Order: sequence, then C-alpha cells, then structure tokens
Amino acid sequence: MSVNKIATSMIVAGAVATALSAVSISSASAAAKEKCYGVALAGKNDCKAGAGTTCAGTSKVDYQGNSFKAVEKGTCLTMSLPGGRKGSLTALTRDIPS
Repeated sequence: MSVNKIATSMIVAGAVATALSAVSISSASAAAKEKCYGVALAGKNDCKAGAGTTCAGTSKVDYQGNSFKAVEKGTCLTMSLPGGRKGSLTALTRDIPS
C-alpha cells in the first residue's frame, strides 16, 4: 500500500471516529435533560405552549404553565422562580394567557 493511501485511510478513520464521538456526546447531553413546565420566559420555551401554538418560542407569558424548557435532569422541581412559583415535570394550569 502506498504512503498516500495509508495517510488517506488514517485521515478517513480519524474523521469517522470524531463524528461518532460527537454523536455520542450529543446523545449523552440530551439524556441528561428533562422537560420542566412553567419555567420559561415568554417566547423562550422549547416546545408545547398550549392550544393554538406551534412549538418553540410560542409561549405568550413568563412562566406559562403549559410550556416547557429543557433543563438539567433533577433541577426542575428545585428551581426558585418569582412569586413562589416552582417548576413541574407535568403541564400546569397557572399563568395561561387568555
């Protein structure tokens, strides 16, 4: 095998290893998150903001109970929010725009 073919093979192998590593890190990060309802600021939710909305960025009010933000797993229920609000792992009925 020529030196050029060996070098090319090594470069390709390195690129594949890097790509696989990036996928594995991305999967680990996603697994370490959970949906936390009622903690997003208006327009900053990750998804789900009630009937008539589409997805990310569609919450109308701060801390809208039926919209969520992905947060580090295990932190949702301990977040301190204004007005004594707490995050929830399920949708809430508070702070819903009329």
